[in-house]
Amino acid sequence: MDTENQGKKKPGRNGFSRRSFLGGLGIGSGAVATMPVSLEAAPQGAAAGRVLGPGAVRVALRINGKVHNLNIEPRVTLLDALRNHLDLTAAKKVCDRTTCGACTVIVGGRPVYACSILAIEAQGKEIQTLEGISTPAKMHPVSAAFVEHDAQQCGFCTPGFVMATKAFLDKHPNPTMEDVKKGLGGNLCRCGTYVGVRQAALDAAREMKGGRRA
Repeated sequence: MDTENQGKKKPGRNGFSRRSFLGGLGIGSGAVATMPVSLEAAPQGAAAGRVLGPGAVRVALRINGKVHNLNIEPRVTLLDALRNHLDLTAAKKVCDRTTCGACTVIVGGRPVYACSILAIEAQGKEIQTLEGISTPAKMHPVSAAFVEHDAQQCGFCTPGFVMATKAFLDKHPNPTMEDVKKGLGGNLCRCGTYVGVRQAALDAAREMKGGRRA
């Protein structure tokens, strides 16, 4: 009997034993689990590949045509940056799980759930919120149509719906009712005002093209 190799596991075909494979897997998974999470970004003035955080860093956001400089942790979402650091509270924090659409804003021309994107990721892009497109004195056609068609009740979903509708109509100026249903399918209204919302979208489409409201 070969006492020298007694108790040792023979390697497999490729030189790895099952024991060594599982051992390596355990070490690898443990390293991943304990590795600190960091975010790499390239804000203005930062060197490419520079690791930012976990403390506060400078973040520049262009919102409604104005640049705002913030000192926030890289983990802060765009929604929290808007509401907690800039007092732009139209976008509502409801589910905070990217399912309801109440926090919808427009980033780079696209509707985005503000709770699903980090503020640091929105740098260099034009951000539009409800505060930037409509005021009581000068309402956007979408906002005016929502009022006219009673497309709101509790109001928590309304700002997100307005922004989602604007983004949709910017890309689809001649929608059908079926187009509107599909285009606004990412936003939920717990009060069930979908009929008013859809009619408001069609009405706003005519208004934005310079037509008359029915």
